[in-house]
Amino acid sequence: MSIEALRAALPAYARDLATNLKVLSEEAVLTDQAKWGCFVASAHAIGEPSTLRAIETAALAASVSPEAIEAAKTASAVMAMNNVYFRALHLMAAPEYRDLPSRLRMNRLSRLGVAAVDYELWCVAVSAINGCGACLDSHEAELRERGVSAVQVQTALRIAAVVNAVGRVLAAEFAAIPGNGAFEP
Repeated sequence: MSIEALRAALPAYARDLATNLKVLSEEAVLTDQAKWGCFVASAHAIGEPSTLRAIETAALAASVSPEAIEAAKTASAVMAMNNVYFRALHLMAAPEYRDLPSRLRMNRLSRLGVAAVDYELWCVAVSAINGCGACLDSHEAELRERGVSAVQVQTALRIAAVVNAVGRVLAAEFAAIPGNGAFEP
């Protein structure tokens, strides 16, 4: 499935999402690797199959390397873990947990094979989807320290927002089809 097919699969009530998907897929604020990595990491964070397949196909068609796609998947996987842990620390009233080492393994981060800025953008996108303010602040600060503009960070957030919405709409539409495993009264 292509991005165009993904757009066509969206129902009429989600046409704004289809438009935003097209606009963001043509966005030039980020490099193609950074942009499509945000798409891939976001699609993996959502996990909706049609969205994921279409976005991975589009990333490969945009000449994003398999290594970069793997690194975007790593960002999604690591942030799925970190967003839960650090969001919990942020929400807990007891401060002593923030002083303890996380003791969560993240060895894969030392050999990603992509620019740190790209990886940080992907982490911002996934953290937005997962709703972790602590991780958003941490990764955004790292990006700004590395010279990334607010518009570039915003683009990663926009990609995350649209991919999240597209995946949720398609998952809901699939679930509404009789016989697809949903409880039927």
